Amino acid sequence: MANWLKNTIKNASSDCVVFGFEDFSLKILLYKRGINPCKGAWALPGGFLKKGELFEEAARRILKATTGVTDIYLEEVAVFDQLDRFPPWRVFTVGYFALVKPGKYKITATGLDSTEVRWFKFNELPELAWDHKQIVDTALHKLRSLVLHKPIGLELMPNKFTLPQLQTLYEVVLDRPLDRRNFRKKMIQMNLLKKLDERDPNNKTNAAYLYKFDKRVYNKLITKGFILE
Repeated sequence: MANWLKNTIKNASSDCVVFGFEDFSLKILLYKRGINPCKGAWALPGGFLKKGELFEEAARRILKATTGVTDIYLEEVAVFDQLDRFPPWRVFTVGYFALVKPGKYKITATGLDSTEVRWFKFNELPELAWDHKQIVDTALHKLRSLVLHKPIGLELMPNKFTLPQLQTLYEVVLDRPLDRRNFRKKMIQMNLLKKLDERDPNNKTNAAYLYKFDKRVYNKLITKGFILE
């Protein structure tokens, strides 16, 4: 038996869809596999569970090992158990999605099985290994549902942002326009945002005020939830 299998549950794995928001685009972090199976293919950060390890613990460990990303928001997506999803033998995987501010991390290929790590625009993804495209689609569906009921979209924003920038994030994630007046009214009514005495430094004319989120209210709404529309 290979050394890596001795402390591994070879029929259980964790795969993670890492979402980022940059340049007005929703992006996904992928890594290029350096070993077989699927050597040279782009894939989601993932791997087998270790004995005595929980699925979320595995997801965080794997993310750190393949990309160097740590301390991020994780949400369970679903169990993927198709009979042929991993041809060498049957493997069940629990999918997660993570929300990352791309500029916060210096993404590097740190694992032995990864040769490159790169952000891709969601609508420009390369062909993915195994059933990872299905995992991506399922994760996006869950993300779109959750942003309407939890303020998790703020995990993708910089520390300071304008209301138009925040609305753009929601429109990109939901892939549809939102009414400007209703969006601003809802966000302000929730007391989630703190208006700063600063304006957008990147806009020289009619610069919008900057905001940041109230961590106390944010933590409350993460648990309690809200209705955006």
